[in-house]
Amino acid sequence: MKKIFNLFDLSQKVNYKNEILSGLTVALALVPEAVAFALIAGLSPLTGLYAAFVMGLVTSILGGRPGMISGATGAVAIVLVTLVKDYGVEYVFATVILAGLIQMAAGLLRLGKFIRLVPQSAIFGFVNGLAVVIFMSQLVSFKDEAGNWMQGEQLYIMLGLVLLSMLIIWGLPKISKVIPASLFSIISIFALVFFMDIDTKTVGDIASIQGGFPPFHIPSIPLEFETLIIIFPYAAIVAGVGLIESLLTLNIIDEITETRGRGNKEAVAQGMANFLSGLFSGMGGCAMIGQSLINISSGARARLSGIVASVMLLVFIMFGAAVIEKMPIAALTGLMIMVSIGTFEWASLKTFRRMPKSDIFVMVIVTLVTAVLHDLAMAVLIGVIISALVFAWDNAKRIRARKYMDDQGVKHYEIYGPLFFGSISVFNDKFDIQNDPEEVIIDFAESRVVDMSAIEALNKLTERYQKAGKKIHLRHLSPDCRKLLQNAEKIIDVNVLEDPTYKLVTDQL
Repeated sequence: MKKIFNLFDLSQKVNYKNEILSGLTVALALVPEAVAFALIAGLSPLTGLYAAFVMGLVTSILGGRPGMISGATGAVAIVLVTLVKDYGVEYVFATVILAGLIQMAAGLLRLGKFIRLVPQSAIFGFVNGLAVVIFMSQLVSFKDEAGNWMQGEQLYIMLGLVLLSMLIIWGLPKISKVIPASLFSIISIFALVFFMDIDTKTVGDIASIQGGFPPFHIPSIPLEFETLIIIFPYAAIVAGVGLIESLLTLNIIDEITETRGRGNKEAVAQGMANFLSGLFSGMGGCAMIGQSLINISSGARARLSGIVASVMLLVFIMFGAAVIEKMPIAALTGLMIMVSIGTFEWASLKTFRRMPKSDIFVMVIVTLVTAVLHDLAMAVLIGVIISALVFAWDNAKRIRARKYMDDQGVKHYEIYGPLFFGSISVFNDKFDIQNDPEEVIIDFAESRVVDMSAIEALNKLTERYQKAGKKIHLRHLSPDCRKLLQNAEKIIDVNVLEDPTYKLVTDQL
């Protein structure tokens, strides 16, 4: 029994009031987002709501980051649009199931550690771009049912309610923190609209959320290899996008709470959630940074809040649709705008004069790609690639060679810095083969042979010295470098002339 309590974080110190109220707030905010993302993908609203319930419940129980909220997301919806149009909803369910299996495999293989390769500048860009996306997505609330921008009294009422919602969220914590400001704002706007009979846009104007318990459903698709060829590319993209967005969200919540989540455990949980989502008529999804920030800012720190949010969402679908459909969109719009303001890394703007230009460039590019294309995975990938190229370029210029002659007339080249594809040209310029003495020693005590290009460069260098009738020694090659060179002998002729009396330095890395 104790293990069960530990699973739900109930045996530890938990502020039940904060957890329950935060979960309720998140559940209310989840409804329009889940519906909107389902409609973006060309699916029924219930497909998004079922995904939000299953994703949220499974990841809250099994995930590696208590307090983080998962559900149907825009990033996944965008990937599925073409699949829905060309093949239909059954293929979506199969794709989500396969994506879940890929994510579970990634977690079990401990691939979550590769999120470390994402530089801080890319994370800043990702967060800022996401803040812009959240803000821009709220503008649709200011359109009428025909898709035209509101005008006149309708617009003024909407603006007034949104601003009032934002004012409550901003001002209430300065007075009292007994109830989460987000929840109080939603309840206040709802009461104001209901009792004053204000004519404004509601959740029910978007779509009906009435439904039952998510039905178990095995996708009705041909069990053929051709089917796998169709769904695998989509599944791989959904899995990749979901993991990147979830692990980045995990890192952001880690920084806010000053705790540390478990990336690989979260990857397995995301995979299990998507797998079950596909079996229970959901469109799949991943971590939601907006909802997660609502949850954390409301004081939630344990798994209970996510469980409450998921269960309450199901309660809304099954029993409370009539009430929730009367919820003013203005209350939720104001909440999400405040989330976007809180999400934006305003401190990053102050670092423009202090950060390297390359980091500023990466941050701006990732922000723009995220905001314009709404492709979070592609934005982060571009940021990583640019950062990697900048890193390679900087290290290519750092290779140095200290030269001197010893008492025996042997010339020494002491190499500093990594030898890889980017530094080969500078490395070759360090040597004066024609004017060097009969014996030369190249010392790699402060260097590393990194890749195939470096191996080929050493091979060609030793060949040139040998053709000139001169003896060359490669020394202080660390065990990993020697192993790399030995493995390369199967492909190319690696000329390594090692003095057996010269003691090698062991690799301490």
